[in-house]
Amino acid sequence: MAYKTRVLFVCTANAARSQMAEALLRHTDSDNFEAHSAGSQPGEVDPRALAALQHLGVSTEGLHSKGLDAFHWNDFEYVISLCDKASQECQHIPFEGQRLAWHFEDPVTSSQPEAFRHCLHEIHERIKMFVLVKTKR
Repeated sequence: MAYKTRVLFVCTANAARSQMAEALLRHTDSDNFEAHSAGSQPGEVDPRALAALQHLGVSTEGLHSKGLDAFHWNDFEYVISLCDKASQECQHIPFEGQRLAWHFEDPVTSSQPEAFRHCLHEIHERIKMFVLVKTKR
């Protein structure tokens, strides 16, 4: 079995952005990456996030909200925060890998009808670039 780079996506509620990022990385390159997500204050997965993923043809199988304590951070090469709040909240957690801070507006709090699809598109573009850079040999 080939080695996979392990990535943990983090946002506050683990309800939308981190769920979408987890699913998108799996969809984009599951051969080279193992994706997970967690929240500093986990809630429920927003059904609009799932609908946006399904509209794009991305599997939502197995997605569920998890807290930061569900993982040993040093099992990951990358921890990527998807909002400024989660980035700040996670600074105290010891981690030997690489931390990346990506900020995306929270579609849950937006009044825009296309907020989830827009956020999904932005995250997808960043993930495609991440995969391209990290798999370039």
